[in-house]
Amino acid sequence: MEDINKKIEKLKKEKDAVILAHYYTDDRIQALADYVGDSYYLSKIATEVPQNVIIFCGVSFMGESAKILNPEKTVIMADSYADCPMAHMADEDKIMEVREKYPAAAVVCYINSTAEIKAASDVCVTSSNAVKIVKALPNHDIYFIPDGNLGRYVANMVPEKNIILSNGFCHVHTSIKRSEVEKAKRLHPEALVLAHPECTFDVLEIADYVGSTSGIIDFAAKSDGKVFIICTEMGILYELQLKNPDKKFYSVGHRQFCPNMKRITPQKVLEQLENLNNTVELNEDLYRKANRALDRMLALAE
Repeated sequence: MEDINKKIEKLKKEKDAVILAHYYTDDRIQALADYVGDSYYLSKIATEVPQNVIIFCGVSFMGESAKILNPEKTVIMADSYADCPMAHMADEDKIMEVREKYPAAAVVCYINSTAEIKAASDVCVTSSNAVKIVKALPNHDIYFIPDGNLGRYVANMVPEKNIILSNGFCHVHTSIKRSEVEKAKRLHPEALVLAHPECTFDVLEIADYVGSTSGIIDFAAKSDGKVFIICTEMGILYELQLKNPDKKFYSVGHRQFCPNMKRITPQKVLEQLENLNNTVELNEDLYRKANRALDRMLALAE
């Protein structure tokens, strides 16, 4: 492992490359990455890094977002087969149908979606800025895609607007059941429950804190609490334990696991640095349309 890391460091300098990794990737990937974060942080940092080559350790929509925001840079996926099922749970025909029914509606697209869906939307959001951006939009009617759970959470936080929900979902977060959280709470009665808004609403109802991946990490670091039950993908435990060695973190159950994120290995990162062959390519028209939604997100989130 140490030998692979040395080779990676050497090749990064030779290829003018930077490694970006999501919190849900394997511990070994987070340890070797230059920047680790949630979807919003990674999309923002991709526009700020000076390197010409971005090695993206995440799923396909993240690499597409990095390319849309940096068309002049080479964006490489560490694993070209790492994909997010929810990213494909929105439909352009359905968007057109909603626009016909609600002509003044804004189509708000969760960043966990394909470039084609971003191109058909008015603005992108992440779990960390969705509430803020929906509040900032002048539109009363909001079609929120593709995640129905996050959309329901936003609707609850912004009751003054008409949020039209989609039926997409994250299989990892949806698999976290309220009964399992309650069981974990009985085992650790002193624990605070921290949940991602992609969880179902009945789980969010019993959480002590609801927020994005980075929000959960920040809350745990600042909290006086010493024990936490974490309702999101288990990859976050690496950063939580790294920043809080004196605190204890428990997952809800064995299903808190994204197989796509875990496809990425140090060996695959090394291979992509050597070959640079998993490039993200988008046609100019698609880039231009999708870029509008991402640019608007970054502007409204400031």
